[in-house]
Amino acid sequence: MTKKIYLDNAATTFPKPPCVPEAVCRFMTELGTNISRGGYESAYETEELVFDTRSALCRLFDGPDPKNVIFTKNITESLNIILKGFLMPGDHVLVSSMEHNAVMRPLNQLGQEVGTPKDGSLPDRGAPEGTTRPGITFTRIPCLSDGTLCLDTMKNLLRPETRAVVMMTASNVCGTLMPIHEVGVFCQEHGLRFIVDSAQTAGLFPLSMTDDHIDALAFTGHKSLLGPQGTGGFIIRDDLARELTPLLSGGTGSFSHTEDVPDILPDRFEPGTLNLPGIIGLNAALKFLEETGPANILAHEQIMTEALLEGLEPLIRQGKLRLIGKPAGEGRTGVVSIALPVRDLSLTSAGVPASAPASGMPDFAPASAPASGVPDIADIAYRLDAEYGIMTRVGLHCAPSAHKTLGTFPTGTIRFSVGHTTTKTEIDAAITAITEILSC
Repeated sequence: MTKKIYLDNAATTFPKPPCVPEAVCRFMTELGTNISRGGYESAYETEELVFDTRSALCRLFDGPDPKNVIFTKNITESLNIILKGFLMPGDHVLVSSMEHNAVMRPLNQLGQEVGTPKDGSLPDRGAPEGTTRPGITFTRIPCLSDGTLCLDTMKNLLRPETRAVVMMTASNVCGTLMPIHEVGVFCQEHGLRFIVDSAQTAGLFPLSMTDDHIDALAFTGHKSLLGPQGTGGFIIRDDLARELTPLLSGGTGSFSHTEDVPDILPDRFEPGTLNLPGIIGLNAALKFLEETGPANILAHEQIMTEALLEGLEPLIRQGKLRLIGKPAGEGRTGVVSIALPVRDLSLTSAGVPASAPASGMPDFAPASAPASGVPDIADIAYRLDAEYGIMTRVGLHCAPSAHKTLGTFPTGTIRFSVGHTTTKTEIDAAITAITEILSC
């Protein structure tokens, strides 16, 4: 049987550090109690572990206070809570053209909604009383064909009703880093809220809510934080938290004498029982990160990324592949996307093949016009796994806007993403495999 090589760490890191499953197992077999519900020793121990996890996340991201760390099941839920709780009909936001559907689908959903003030229960931001207000609107900040944000265009995109900038820290498609600090300064200068999706960098690249002027930072536990799936959350400043309407409500174990939603954090945004086994696993992962050092893990991943880029360079030079994103390791994460050479995709002005369907596009599709003798992109990914045991991700990566920016819509790319356990031997095997497939 072919030994498997995992190069899909941008989807979820694997394997996890051994301390992570060990911590989950210990909690499930030796502790297993809820928090804020029991007046006994094991419940207090669980509460201490959860608070310790909040504290570790607060330290990692330079957050305001451990109580401002809100747990959810993933970053998508976090972004939904923030965007749907904060934005009102008539509001406008700026997003990069590289955003993931975790941002774009909630914004499009909010854009299709309208609001009519009734008895003053909905805040009105300028619409005459009794009139119907439009849903929220957004404008994409343009990016270059390698994913680089065009920072100097942002000022011209502002409107009187612009309320926030929502942006990822790095592309999940091509790995290009976003200028988070510079955008944070821009938001501070223009009185905008800055909402950050840290899915692709949290635990690797430094992020400071204070220095980068971030009002809400959404995170997921199962990627470079090295924790279990089903863990995530967000850290929010007190003033923004007061403006958010909770998306969910229910029992919190606190203020049980009232049927009103609690005002205090984190209770206001954490109804019901949390994923405690996952949070305890995340706690162990964060300790592993602190002991190992994020900078050391990042340095290792950068070496592996450079090796992968160097190994692919001959194929790119020969015209057998296209590298999507930045050509060198600087300014990128450990995500490397490749696409096939094409003769003519008959692109429309929007960067979309004229023949592409308006809806119903699967996560991957055959190349519209592959060069002569070049296999289909999905076939390459299948052969990498079936014949060489190399696991990658192929398609649109839940980010159609990014692929339109990069010129790879609707076919998508094959994405390799290194992790903290990736070895040079595995990188060499991937390069050999893709070379052999394209030489057939």
